[in-house]
Amino acid sequence: MLFANGTFKVDLTPQQDAACPAGRMLINKIYLGDIQGQGSGQMISKRLDNGVAVYYAIEEFLGSVKGKNGGFTLVHQGYMSKDSQSLEISILEGSGNGELQAISGTMRIIQDANGHSYELSFKL
Repeated sequence: MLFANGTFKVDLTPQQDAACPAGRMLINKIYLGDIQGQGSGQMISKRLDNGVAVYYAIEEFLGSVKGKNGGFTLVHQGYMSKDSQSLEISILEGSGNGELQAISGTMRIIQDANGHSYELSFKL
């Protein structure tokens, strides 16, 4: 297993879907550190008055991982309640291209007072 970490900046742009009970946002990220490049995609989310929330997103990454150029698709699945939360982000199997064609793995996102950071565990 290989590891990559660093930071990212994210811009979420809400989209207006008045007829839909879920929210939708466009995702634009800039990755810095062991991963260099851009992520873009869409997120669908739902938040209830009792604090329960869920989101799913598909993000397309293009750039480099530890100096290897290419791209891949990240699949996000998140859940939150007043008692627990979970977030799973995985590389979609078979989505790699370029020098990252055989990539597989998972990503962890850390959010704190300093912003957003990531830890990617992967195989090539």
